[in-house]
Amino acid sequence: MVRRRTAAPRLTAPALTTLTAGDPAALRPGGDLDGVRFAGLRFAALELAGARLIESQLEDVHADETDLTGARLSDVALDGVSLPVVRAVGGQWRDVRVAGRLGSLEAYESSWRSVHLVGCKLSFVNLRGAELLDVALTGCVVEELDLGGARLDRVRLEDTTVGRLDVQQAQLQDVDLRGARLDEVSGVRGLAGATVSPAQLALLAPAIAAELGLRVED
Repeated sequence: MVRRRTAAPRLTAPALTTLTAGDPAALRPGGDLDGVRFAGLRFAALELAGARLIESQLEDVHADETDLTGARLSDVALDGVSLPVVRAVGGQWRDVRVAGRLGSLEAYESSWRSVHLVGCKLSFVNLRGAELLDVALTGCVVEELDLGGARLDRVRLEDTTVGRLDVQQAQLQDVDLRGARLDEVSGVRGLAGATVSPAQLALLAPAIAAELGLRVED
């Protein structure tokens, strides 16, 4: 029997060619941004609910609160950002790169395709009911990652630490967790479809036994 290898995410870097300096006033709810770059900005609140960002970059942008609810991002780079509170419920992200600190990220019921989080520090990430296709976390630290009821396909965690992972009722296919440190996992049945290392399996054994009601005795 030939064992199929875990498929890797198919990531496409944001297509950023000739960008023009953007007007900060254009960063507003329902805004339509295309081919622009914003750098070195500070906001108390960055309001982009329902906005559309295409082939654009936000670099060294800091905001105490960021609202991306229902926003559509395509070929977008968020580089060196500091966004302690992000609301991105129901958003659509495609070919997006994120590097920086996001703090808490509410992105449940969102759709991510070809999204790469690089070197990010996150406290609480809520992706319940989300659809993730071709997503990677590289060099990230996540205190709590909630994937309850989410659908994941070709997702990889590499050199990433997750304090608590919740996969209750999640649907996983080609999810590679071998490069992750998982301190705690809730709903281990939801890990079906994931790939783990032998060492990770040994660490997960007590949680698996508890989930299945197994008694382990000498």
